[in-house]
Amino acid sequence: MHMSDALLSTPVALAGAGLAAVLIGVAGNKIKKNDDSSLVPLMGVMGAFVFAAQMVNFSIPGTGSSGHIVGGVLLAALLGPWAGFLTLASVLIIQCLIFSDGGLMALGWNIINMGAMTTLIAYPLIYKPIARASTKPWRLAAASVAACVAGLELGAVMVTVETWLSGITALPFLGFLGLMSAIHLVIGLGEGIATSAVLVFVAKSRPDLLVPASAAGHSGKKGLRKAVIWFAVAALVVAGGLSFLASSDPDGLEWSIGRLTGGMELETAGNAIAEGAENIRQTTALMPDYESSFSGVVGAVMVVALVWAVCSVITSRRKKVTVKDEQA
Repeated sequence: MHMSDALLSTPVALAGAGLAAVLIGVAGNKIKKNDDSSLVPLMGVMGAFVFAAQMVNFSIPGTGSSGHIVGGVLLAALLGPWAGFLTLASVLIIQCLIFSDGGLMALGWNIINMGAMTTLIAYPLIYKPIARASTKPWRLAAASVAACVAGLELGAVMVTVETWLSGITALPFLGFLGLMSAIHLVIGLGEGIATSAVLVFVAKSRPDLLVPASAAGHSGKKGLRKAVIWFAVAALVVAGGLSFLASSDPDGLEWSIGRLTGGMELETAGNAIAEGAENIRQTTALMPDYESSFSGVVGAVMVVALVWAVCSVITSRRKKVTVKDEQA
């Protein structure tokens, strides 16, 4: 569901960038207030795991399309909604700048469509009421499937509306909406099953991780260290091995565009801002289109580094403020 710049007008793209920046700022403030630095390593490896998992596109039988998990519901269930949002935003930033996955102008809306719709809306409004504080497999499965489907459907609708508001493509609103909603319903079901499998495993081995740190705190640094190691190993296994099994079929967004236009790509609108954004992305893209066999591992490591850097800045500011208050 990574949008390209070709779908968005400059005003719509700038509005998305502004809104995403505000949400990232709020997320950072929430994490700073909670002051749980022990959660940072888990955020990093979970981000790496989601990055790696997003590389594994699964084929959707009978459609010629493929899908991949977004990971927002999984992140929110283990980290809390705001930490999950910031982690997923970091994944999307690395994907855009280093691997040319999604447009730079479209980055703000990609963060909102995939990050905010899953972690900040689907998780608190759908997952939590169904799962509650239970670790029963059927509750976790029902909550995961319902929340993942809702999150991806909301994202699909948002993509359609943003494209329509931009008015720079010939994509018919109702036709685009119908295709996007239909294909992402199936993708959401697949993600829901995968998410529930991970959460059921966590519930059996480390049930305390299902309680967000912002609400009750994770129990014990030693146990948390084990969880970090588990997800780090899982990220490396998926990035270094399973990603090679990914389907080459177009994803849901590309498939929907192809069904309407006969092609998978749209030309980027020729204006100075769009061209400048594309030049920046081409400059930063060290491994465009994941062309290197090491893309998964490199990307996972870079996500960890970015999450760690951002959270280090946030927590260091918190410590400086605390020291000043104590001295006063």
